[in-house]
Amino acid sequence: MPGPILAILEQRNSNLRKSAYEVATVAAELAQSLGSEAVGLVIGADAPDNASGLGAFGITKVYSAAHAACINYVPEAYEQAVLAAIEKARPEVILLSASVVGKDLGPRVAAKLGVGLATDCTKVAIVDGKLEAVRPVYAGKAYLTLGFESTPQMASLRPNVFTPKESNAGAAAIVETLEFAPGEIKTVFKEFKQTGGEKVELSEAGVIVSGGRGLKGPENFHLVEELAASLGAAVGASRAVVDAGWRPHSEQVGQTGKTVSPNLYVAVGISGAIQHLAGMSSSKVIVAINKDQDAPIFTKADYGIVGDVLEVVPALTEEIKKLNT
Repeated sequence: MPGPILAILEQRNSNLRKSAYEVATVAAELAQSLGSEAVGLVIGADAPDNASGLGAFGITKVYSAAHAACINYVPEAYEQAVLAAIEKARPEVILLSASVVGKDLGPRVAAKLGVGLATDCTKVAIVDGKLEAVRPVYAGKAYLTLGFESTPQMASLRPNVFTPKESNAGAAAIVETLEFAPGEIKTVFKEFKQTGGEKVELSEAGVIVSGGRGLKGPENFHLVEELAASLGAAVGASRAVVDAGWRPHSEQVGQTGKTVSPNLYVAVGISGAIQHLAGMSSSKVIVAINKDQDAPIFTKADYGIVGDVLEVVPALTEEIKKLNT
């Protein structure tokens, strides 16, 4: 029997993140194709209260790597926890989210193991008993299909692309404490600052409203915030406005910012430079608002409004508010 699929499942404040359920779902589906089982790993100060509930998503066992050094993300401690889980489970495949944490943790673990890592994947499957992964390249203009020669095979999944599914409703996963010693830790965690009061991390948001230079100045960015509030959305920004100091880098969407895949992406006053399109082109529905009818963003948009954002956005916000009442 092949080794299990190991899903590294992110938590924060003892709560599993949305991306954890996405990774768990994919791990269970791959395990079924491989004729194996899916096991999970959660790292933190303690096991999340709902860890056993991962059984409903096809995870048979959850390893809980609980240690005081893992209260917050500390690279060396998390790396050692993953290596301990790999030693215990002997997985055939390792999956994790291509989140901020995953983008740092995945390469560290792959380098330690001396194996390849397919990053930011939008599709994975078992083909002839091996993992096959698909990821976007050339700023999303093409897709690359990757195979693996080394084991374990590792891939990170783009958040919000895969839909969590309960394949075994009512089932409970076994939660097992994973003993590990972090060893020497050179990184010291000082503090965690939440910027902008975001309730949902941009990369995991289901709806995003982003603003660009078409807003003409930072004093008009409240229009984006008000539209986002009416939609229950997260706020994003183009690189141009971040570079200009209008918005913090944590809101930047694009190749040098965050890659997002929401159900709905509203681009307000964003022309659609290649760098920006690379970060949001996998959104399920794209709405563009721009006064330039030839703006590149319209080539990617499902719906487009040609007009002055300073007039269109307030009117749109008002109509959405009426629907919400």
